[in-house]
Amino acid sequence: MTKLTHLDEKGRARMVDVAGKEATQRTAIAEGFVAMSGETLKLVIDGTAAKGDVLAAARIAGIMAAKKTHELIPLCHPLALSKAAVEFAPSEKPPGIHIRAEVKVTGPTGVEMEALTAVTVAGLTIYDMLKSADRAMRLEGIRLLEKSGGRSGHYMADAAPKQVK
Repeated sequence: MTKLTHLDEKGRARMVDVAGKEATQRTAIAEGFVAMSGETLKLVIDGTAAKGDVLAAARIAGIMAAKKTHELIPLCHPLALSKAAVEFAPSEKPPGIHIRAEVKVTGPTGVEMEALTAVTVAGLTIYDMLKSADRAMRLEGIRLLEKSGGRSGHYMADAAPKQVK
């Protein structure tokens, strides 16, 4: 069994000491999907949502979330990110919005949590901006797609899982 790095010898939570690790370029890409009705998707595409530009607000929220991940997730290190980007792709079948975040840093620890947090908060922002039109929206399939850099090397996820119906 692998030793859990965030626990000390007495089983207490601790922040991992990364001071001795080499600073390398690290990248993480995450994705998710906000499922919604076709009518709700039309509000986003047409730019007629009551609260304004849904994707602009969600993009900024996702980027801000990546930068503040260490304030949200216990034991995450504060990182000086060199890139945080959030992109969207509307989908008619199934209706919804695909979210993709890419985060980069040159440092001693990875940015997987920052990419996942960016996707999650962007999705929550989409929900918030559209909830008056569609409370049945769902955030689905949030996962790490790819990461590179660091001691553990490169990781790429398998093909996308089936959407929950």
